[in-house]
Amino acid sequence: MTIERTWPIDMNAGPIFVQIANHVRQMLARGEIVPGDKLPSARDLAAGLGVNPNTVVHAFAQLERTSVIETRRGLGTFVRGDAPVAAMRRDMLRTAAAAFAVEAAALGVSTPEALAALKEALNAG
Repeated sequence: MTIERTWPIDMNAGPIFVQIANHVRQMLARGEIVPGDKLPSARDLAAGLGVNPNTVVHAFAQLERTSVIETRRGLGTFVRGDAPVAAMRRDMLRTAAAAFAVEAAALGVSTPEALAALKEALNAG
């Protein structure tokens, strides 16, 4: 996992630990990291992101509670082999679809018009 400042940490977008946990989930859903991959230490990730190490520890604890990662004593933190990747991907897609539906409704477009716009965007890739 690459530690870069390009991670989407936004001081005004809610708790940072939630943003970190969500970013790890997104990387997993996109295939940027895979089950079995080792994550950086909380201290290294915190230094790379410019946040307090306790913030990363909190994010890792959340991910561990949801069976996404596991800590192996003396070895580090790893993506679980049975991480619910398909479920995460499906949930993220549903969330994006719901946001699209809300925006389409706010614009007052019909379902066929919204679907046509979505198909166009998907085909433009």
